[in-house]
Amino acid sequence: MLFLILLDYLRPLSEVDVHMDDHRAFLNRHYAAGHFLLSGRKSPRTGGVILARANALDEVSQWISEDPFHQAGVASYQIIAWEPTMAAPGMPDLGA
Repeated sequence: MLFLILLDYLRPLSEVDVHMDDHRAFLNRHYAAGHFLLSGRKSPRTGGVILARANALDEVSQWISEDPFHQAGVASYQIIAWEPTMAAPGMPDLGA
C-alpha cells in the first residue's frame, strides 16, 4: 500500500533547519530500505511531502516517530493511505 505523508512545519524555518541534516539521514535510511519512493519540500516552504510504501499505517506511524523533525517538535504529520487505481502510460510500477 502507498501512503502520502504530509509534513507541516510548526516552528520557524531557522528552528527546522537545525534538524535538517538529521532529517535527511532519516530519509536516506528509509530510501535505502525501500520504504520511501519520493520526497520534497512544499512550495512555499511550509513543510514537505513523502510518498512511502508500507504494509500498514502502524508501520508508517513508527517511522514518523523516528523522524528528527517529529522528535524535536518542529513538524506535524498527516498520513494518508492511498491505493492508486490509474496511472499515466509509462509510469513505473510502484508495487502498490
